Amino acid sequence: LMKHFYSSSVSEDLGCRRGEFSRKHYGSVELLISSDADGAIQRAGRFRVENGSSGENTGYTPGTWHRTDVHLENPEYHTRWYFKYFLGKVHQNYIGTDAEKNPFFLSVVLSDQNNQRVPQYHSILWRKTGTQKICLPYSPTKTLSVKSILSAMSLDKFEKSPREIFHPEIQKDLLVLEEQEGSVNFKFGILYAKDGQLTDDEMFSNETGSESFQRFLRLLGDTITLKGWTGYRGGLDTKNDTTGTSSIYTVFQGHEIMFHVSTMLPYSRENKQQVERKRHIGNDIVTIVFQEGEESSPAFKPSMIRSHFTHIFALVRYNEQNDSYRLKIFSEESVPLFGPPLPSPPVFTNHQEFRDFVLVKLINGEKATLETPTFSQKRQRTLDMLIRSLYQDFMPDLHKVNNMLNRRSFSDVLPESPKSTRKKEEARQAEFVRLGQALKLKTTVKGDVTANLATTSFCKKEPWESQSFCSNFPHEIVCADSWGKSLLVSTDVGILLIDDGQQSVQVFDKTLQIKQMHVLEALDLLIARTDKGKDSRLLVFRLSAVQKDIETKQMIRSKYNCRENKLERTKGCHLYAINTHHGSELRIVVAIRNKLLLVTKKYNPCDSLTCSSLLSSAESPVEEFQYIREICLSDPPVVMTLVDGPTGDSDNMICVAYRHQFDLVNESTGESYRLHHVETNKVNFVAAIDVYEDGEAGLLLCYNYVCQYRKVYPFNGGSPLIQPSAYDFHFSWNQVPYAVVCAFPYILAFTTDSIEIRLVVNGNLVHTAVVPELQLVASRSDIYFKATAAVSGSSNSSSKKMGSRSSPQTPTAYEMPECPLSSVEGEVPCKNLYKIPLSNLVGRSIERPLKSPLASKVITTTTSSAIASLPVTHSLSLSRMEIKEIASRTRKELLGLLDEPIPKTESAQKQKKIPRRQSDPKQGAVRSTSSDRIIASSFESYSEGCHLSTSSDPNTLANREESSPSSYPFQLISLYDEDIIDLK
Repeated sequence: LMKHFYSSSVSEDLGCRRGEFSRKHYGSVELLISSDADGAIQRAGRFRVENGSSGENTGYTPGTWHRTDVHLENPEYHTRWYFKYFLGKVHQNYIGTDAEKNPFFLSVVLSDQNNQRVPQYHSILWRKTGTQKICLPYSPTKTLSVKSILSAMSLDKFEKSPREIFHPEIQKDLLVLEEQEGSVNFKFGILYAKDGQLTDDEMFSNETGSESFQRFLRLLGDTITLKGWTGYRGGLDTKNDTTGTSSIYTVFQGHEIMFHVSTMLPYSRENKQQVERKRHIGNDIVTIVFQEGEESSPAFKPSMIRSHFTHIFALVRYNEQNDSYRLKIFSEESVPLFGPPLPSPPVFTNHQEFRDFVLVKLINGEKATLETPTFSQKRQRTLDMLIRSLYQDFMPDLHKVNNMLNRRSFSDVLPESPKSTRKKEEARQAEFVRLGQALKLKTTVKGDVTANLATTSFCKKEPWESQSFCSNFPHEIVCADSWGKSLLVSTDVGILLIDDGQQSVQVFDKTLQIKQMHVLEALDLLIARTDKGKDSRLLVFRLSAVQKDIETKQMIRSKYNCRENKLERTKGCHLYAINTHHGSELRIVVAIRNKLLLVTKKYNPCDSLTCSSLLSSAESPVEEFQYIREICLSDPPVVMTLVDGPTGDSDNMICVAYRHQFDLVNESTGESYRLHHVETNKVNFVAAIDVYEDGEAGLLLCYNYVCQYRKVYPFNGGSPLIQPSAYDFHFSWNQVPYAVVCAFPYILAFTTDSIEIRLVVNGNLVHTAVVPELQLVASRSDIYFKATAAVSGSSNSSSKKMGSRSSPQTPTAYEMPECPLSSVEGEVPCKNLYKIPLSNLVGRSIERPLKSPLASKVITTTTSSAIASLPVTHSLSLSRMEIKEIASRTRKELLGLLDEPIPKTESAQKQKKIPRRQSDPKQGAVRSTSSDRIIASSFESYSEGCHLSTSSDPNTLANREESSPSSYPFQLISLYDEDIIDLK
């Protein structure tokens, strides 16, 4: 176990990198000017140009999986809440007006989150400024009122109190409101440009394209006949062939895409401007420009195209010599940042990978464009008109409703109604569900919603997938931190050292109650805050001394063996924080009620595990810490973070959160400056995360549902420049987190039952993983969390019938979510520890297969069922060369052609024998019906069966449903092509 401590872990470096990010990966704004053949200026415009970062190495070694972060941002299956959670289910809809007399609608449903047996309230607030969506936890003992839901959405004052709408037709109107967020299907223009063409008239006048252009079109999609076409048509004529006879169409991750190809649209010899072609392509938000010619030839510029509607241009060039595509993106200056960032250089030799990248980039780009003032103002006017129209339609009907029903609007518990009224309510609910389900089916058939990607799409390995770290962990965890590849955990039975596959080691007994800790391997230090109230202290230990005690098994330390490790003046502390970059100096700020105690430790070159072992074991690190000053605040801080200044000389800061504000405190002078004031009645402070954009400090301020980025400029004349900046932005979580972790390019929010993953640069949602009974354990380097899984028992499909109409907090007979059974009913809660490696989130590649540090055999990365089993549908395939290299190695391993024998396990004796294929001496491998045959095998088969998935895409690596190492010493591996092998 202890061998991991001697090897220098990369987690220290990654821990510093996690808070460093740059928007330069997303291009820079340039003034682009186009001129005619005579050199006269025609048009000019400011565009953000993405051409790939110049300093990164894109090469990768064989045997590694090269990861590019390609994700659909704000995917519809995570954002179209009303269609997904409400439509066709019993739910409540309310109508009211705010203090400014603007009408609003509120929809509330109690649903089972992604069928993970986690009941939650989903709430949507419809206003003219847009929709606001939040999740609220369900508790059978705690009631929830409409007023508390609106208060959570920062809507506390009303001109007219909300009243419930009972008419089932409201579902159709609310679905129309949700569709204003943007179309789920897309139309993109494709413009063919020959070498040397500099004007849009020349480009639109090309009758046909080259062979390379035709190959590019075949890569993007299929050629379809427009006449009689019943799918998404993207504004093209499908009856009379007035817009051409054929076009290019595809379906990508549930989205229908129609391409407006310039050479396929009607051509007119008399009209030099080709108005019919410009009418379609000029009204597309995103246009692909396929340009012929060498790199040295005059390049395309967006100012060459006369269009006020097109905001994004994707320039594509094909290189016949190496059969590769080069990509360049032009975005109008007002378009927000969107991913994925281009690789460096932006050259794609894998055509399938290029197709996936381009389609994801274009879809994300169109969604980002809808947030520009040009489109957002139009959408706001449309929403305002629709909401006011609905308000006028439904408010007169509400005055005719029984007064008793109106009084129920804010009631927590509904009164018991007579049997006659109950029957009417049940009939109304049945009609409500019937109409909603019919509307849902009609919308799906029309193609106005994406397919259910959770069950129909192919999966790939995502960077946030977790690994099983420790199974059946029985203790309550207070706090923890990683130590090498192990985890130091403070529990109710003491301090334990845990490693994957090893017995836990007791380090301190339960008399020492650690509430907060940091393991600093580079400084050979363990910092811990112990006890609570007036007895709390800050303790410092040498890691080498703790390690020696573990190795020699001399003693398990107790509270009474730590008297020499107490830092002076820290009695009564309730919080402390250390600086992120402590290479030259470690700074600790200790909060004792409303006082801040600043303590530093100068860096000693001898601070390492090797050098410190030369020191006397009796020597305590307490003497190396120096008290600097004391700073008084007006209130005790709830959240505290240290911010490094650009020079480190009198410009370091402390961000503190208390009352309704975030303040910045100068470490040298003690002066405080207001950073942000929270304009809400109740504030739940979550975190203040120090991030460094291109070396300049910034803060992610997290409270309630909000995460706000504020750039902190260097001190000027003794005070920091705190003012609104174009770099500042904010976004909202769907559920109030209790912890937020930043690992660029991602930011992860942890709630009691989910992990919400967004991008740091724009706050766009990438994925939401439902994890029941989630507890974040440690996150300073690798991310460790604890979750509960049901290991036996079945869900109770039959729910109790509810008598009266349900309030927002009461599930109904029609949509009672499946809740976990108690242990009394036969279900045993299994609490496991999982790990998300930080290198997967901020690194560039992940080796496959991974060598286990505890065994000589080759195993694949063990993926947790808590996250990995959840559907992840963003597909980016491996190159054919990578797959064949892995397939060759897998053949040898699985078919027993390696020199070393395969270890036998006890469970292997119970398995059914799988006949070995005969080898072909001519091929030097396994004889197969095709060279692209799937190689699939499993050395262990259980009665539950093995799952093997594949894809029609021959370049896509099939998803693996992996289990814990204790169950399967060898993982099922499936490699392309179309064939599927069912192991029984």
